[in-house]
Amino acid sequence: MALTIGDPAPVFTLQNQHGTPVSLSDFASKKNVVLVFYPFAFSRVCTAELGEIRDNTDDLCNDSTQVLAVSCDHMFSLRAFADHDQLAFPLLSDFWPHGATASQYGVFNSQIGASARGTFIVDRGGVLRWQVENEIPQARNLDDYRGVLSDLN
Repeated sequence: MALTIGDPAPVFTLQNQHGTPVSLSDFASKKNVVLVFYPFAFSRVCTAELGEIRDNTDDLCNDSTQVLAVSCDHMFSLRAFADHDQLAFPLLSDFWPHGATASQYGVFNSQIGASARGTFIVDRGGVLRWQVENEIPQARNLDDYRGVLSDLN
């Protein structure tokens, strides 16, 4: 089922790279959330994209906004990825049930067993305000996030 701008964002709780549960509802009434689904830890495009987020953390992880990056990789793989690439924002594991959260957002690719490259911006009220899905080899543009977030803040 495809999501539509203005829909309530599907709720979820996933473990981060440290094994701590993180829920979308943790940010309700507090922060806008940039939900970044990516296919594979350590892959070339995903590493570059998450590195760009890391290098622009002040814009995307601050008092009004939180980035949550989600893949179907296991929590232990995400921990190694975060440590290797110095990614301090939450990397969430959608490993089991495999791809359940990506499926809720309509970005699970069952042919490869991973999420597509989808991004969703959820406002403080839990409402979907923006979404984009890029082809797996195509990186996303952080300026798109900045534009949407400036309208929400």
